[in-house]
Amino acid sequence: MINWRQIFKLLGLLLYIEAGQLFVTMLVAFFYNEDVMPYALTIILAAVLGGVGIIAGINAGKSMSRRDGYIIVSLVWMVFTLIGMLPFILTDSVPDAASAFFEAMSGFTSTGATIIDEIDSLPRGIIFWRSMTQWIGGIGIIFFTIAILPAFGVGEVKLFAAEATGPLHDKVHPRISVAVRWIGTVYLMLTITCIISLLLCGMGLFDAVNISMTTTATGGFSPHAKFFSNQFQSPAIEYVVTLFMFLSGINYTLIYYTILKGRIRRCLSNPELRTYITLVASMVIFCAVVLMFNNPYRDYERSFREALFTIVSLQTTTGYANCDYTLWPQVLMPVLAFAILAGACSGSTSGGFKCIRWAILLEVMRNEFKRIVHPRAVIPAKINGEMISTSVQKTLLGFCILFVGTLFAGTLLLLLTDIGHQLNYTEAFSLSLSSISTVGPALDYFGPAHSWAIINPAAKVICGMLMLVGRLEIFPIFLLFTRSFWKED
Repeated sequence: MINWRQIFKLLGLLLYIEAGQLFVTMLVAFFYNEDVMPYALTIILAAVLGGVGIIAGINAGKSMSRRDGYIIVSLVWMVFTLIGMLPFILTDSVPDAASAFFEAMSGFTSTGATIIDEIDSLPRGIIFWRSMTQWIGGIGIIFFTIAILPAFGVGEVKLFAAEATGPLHDKVHPRISVAVRWIGTVYLMLTITCIISLLLCGMGLFDAVNISMTTTATGGFSPHAKFFSNQFQSPAIEYVVTLFMFLSGINYTLIYYTILKGRIRRCLSNPELRTYITLVASMVIFCAVVLMFNNPYRDYERSFREALFTIVSLQTTTGYANCDYTLWPQVLMPVLAFAILAGACSGSTSGGFKCIRWAILLEVMRNEFKRIVHPRAVIPAKINGEMISTSVQKTLLGFCILFVGTLFAGTLLLLLTDIGHQLNYTEAFSLSLSSISTVGPALDYFGPAHSWAIINPAAKVICGMLMLVGRLEIFPIFLLFTRSFWKED
């Protein structure tokens, strides 16, 4: 039986967290002498709804089933988005409700796609709210997958990576509350270190805070519409942002063991991290070489910097840009599409397919070739010294099928909502891929040089829902639409 009282209670408590975010944003708006009423009204609504949820959850008990956990993890992003879209509407920062929903969902899922063209003209409070939604959204998925759901016996089947080398398999501490505190410390430490580094490079405080929040969240909401290279004209800033995007794409458990525990060997021996580094390095080298040879008069350092920044940004699903990569040679477009798909490490703030899945796929494929050559031999597929169980392989297969199916279904829906207008198949496909991978910039017209403002309201809602599906690793959302999930037995 679903414990709706417990669900309402937890959602109510989480709404107070969102009200706290809005209060900080209101202080920022007040500091810059802007209208604070849009935030105050939203805070009141969040507090009232939170109170209603807590009252409805009186005598809920402490028990929570697996289904309750999946309902909460699926609902919380939707509830946060519906509340979080109000400041965009009340400040007239967006033209309609669909645009507000899109912008808020893009923020909380740390996607980074935007429908706002003139970002520099926005109130400082709204710019900070965009960054705040990404910062809390980035750590939110980690808190649910590492800490909150396992406490109720939920997370172990949510992500198949939990059964391999993901954060749930390798807990930093047996007590959930301690694990949350340590992982949160790593996240906060990365954010503060990024702020200090950007300040040392000459960036202003407001920009440094906003860019650091969205960099460590691998979100990509920028306080400016221009490319990094045009806005700041500082290679040092670009290299710093690249470094922290890369670090934020690493499993936070590994960062904890490396930085706070000094277990460097454990970090370097991790197969997912090696896959992550290999993919980034190979794509950066290939793109840099092609850019250099495509224009012999091109500056080599600039070619390397653009390739490094772009690949790290896309693979970590951050979505920042220091150039318009859609103008690169066409031979690089498949590489960029793969970077959008690939994703970084599990247990990080990034989205995408995740490197642990690529590592397992390669190991299973290699093992299958051995089995074909030696049909009688028993050769178990292993990763990180542990055997890849049949259940993990089945979950991986199911995830691949759902990921590809959702990708093409999203493409079809976007084309159906845009019949007779400007979307072509390539653009619709790249919008769908970017949304599911929670990257932000896509390919063709919807690269980093343009916002997504031209798509119609229905397409904005579809893209927003694709972001949610991708951010929650597909399974939790689709489980809600199965008959067996709602059966009382």
